[in-house]
Amino acid sequence: MIRRALRWLAALLSLPILYVLAGFGGALIPAGGGAADGPPAMTVGLISGPIHYDFLLPLTPETRETFGFLADGGVFVGDPRAEWLIIGWGARDFYTTVGTYTDVSLRATAKGVFGDTSVLRASTFGAIDVTQGIDSLALTTDQYTRLLAAIRGSFAPDAGVLRAYDGQSAFYHAAGRFNIWRTCNVWVGDMLRATGLRFGVWTPTPQAVRLSLRRFGHLSP
Repeated sequence: MIRRALRWLAALLSLPILYVLAGFGGALIPAGGGAADGPPAMTVGLISGPIHYDFLLPLTPETRETFGFLADGGVFVGDPRAEWLIIGWGARDFYTTVGTYTDVSLRATAKGVFGDTSVLRASTFGAIDVTQGIDSLALTTDQYTRLLAAIRGSFAPDAGVLRAYDGQSAFYHAAGRFNIWRTCNVWVGDMLRATGLRFGVWTPTPQAVRLSLRRFGHLSP
């Protein structure tokens, strides 16, 4: 009985390791991709955290027009003082918890693993130096247009506001459900493949995203 219990415990403890290793495998398997349709014309940032990636989009006229509806939540992309839009996708209960990761409840964590509705967080910022500690991608004009369309399509049909705070950030209802197989980092991969870039077929962790960025040569020097 004790030996059987120890085997089950060992198997349970090995699951996170197997999950991470599977993510590395998915990061190396190519999906999507095609010939570039012109020279690089736009720099897009990817901001990484311990478990999450966000897109950092330059507030070009096209970006401002695409995301003008964010003003309903107090995110005024048309403000001339705003130069960048940070946007990311995640599980509602987990992602919207105010504070640090230690403040996240067990219930929110369980929902993130087994399934939760999704949200998008958007924030505007002024000047940001994308050469300092931020991964960046060089996209053609057409690739950038596709990226904007893919991110815009990630919002729920009504793009309703879930919560606004601090005068420049808000959470919006998003399309699709979050779970351990479709994480915020998987969403990042989906968005990058939508531009026409070749990228890993499944990137559930930030480490997998970064490995795939390096594997397929997408990081700007």
